[in-house]
Amino acid sequence: MFKTRLLSGILLVIIALVTVITGGPLLFGVLLLISLIGMTELYKVFGIEKKPPGIVGYLFAVLYYGLLYFEPQLPGEKLTWFMLLFMAYLICQMGVLVFDYPKYNTQQIFAAFFGVFYVAVMLSYIYQTRLLEGGIFTVWLVFICAWGCDTCAYCVGKLIGKHKMAPVLSPKKSVEGGIGGIAGAALIGVLYALAINHWGGAGADIVQYAVIGGAGGAISQIGDLAASAIKRYHNIKDYGKLIPGHGGILDRFDSVIFTAPIIYYLAVLL
Repeated sequence: MFKTRLLSGILLVIIALVTVITGGPLLFGVLLLISLIGMTELYKVFGIEKKPPGIVGYLFAVLYYGLLYFEPQLPGEKLTWFMLLFMAYLICQMGVLVFDYPKYNTQQIFAAFFGVFYVAVMLSYIYQTRLLEGGIFTVWLVFICAWGCDTCAYCVGKLIGKHKMAPVLSPKKSVEGGIGGIAGAALIGVLYALAINHWGGAGADIVQYAVIGGAGGAISQIGDLAASAIKRYHNIKDYGKLIPGHGGILDRFDSVIFTAPIIYYLAVLL
């Protein structure tokens, strides 16, 4: 099991390296594919992955990515186009509820609507971060904060963890581990800034990278626990089996989903 998990992890890192460094249409296409797979995994939990609520969700996820890709060419106020899309999406999902009544319950419709934002929109911020000035360096903070925090939290929790963070939801996670994860992510952010300044000539601000690392680490833990809460509530172990040893897309990217938009906005603001 460990060998399978390790090999899958190495393959994921290689794919991430190739797609993120290349950027552009390749990164865009990979994120769209990952988003659709992740949405399918979520929709399976509610039994709508091959039904009208799910199909409408996939369609609007593709439309959202289309708007995102062609955003520079859109006329007028860009935000208006996205608001129009989301309102149209809400109307279409409510139309499914009305015209197929009582075939689908409100929980399924809300889950379908939620899935586009939770998976597709949130993950798209990896692409948007890559487009920023210096994004080729900044975008890696999304993964460093999420996966670095997870590793540090696990190690600290194993060593000194005593107080349960969420005893019912995730009994193995501790407050000490959570704090260690945040501190570890901040430290990794500093080390990463030093590395790209030395070898990449990036001119990254060490304090800013520490702040981004710590904040991203804190948010990533909420993402991890949020995904776990959905699984526990619906009595499932993993969202899927796509990645051997890791589960599905949502099992591996649960913390990245929350971290991506935070890194983007912190990078813009700081």
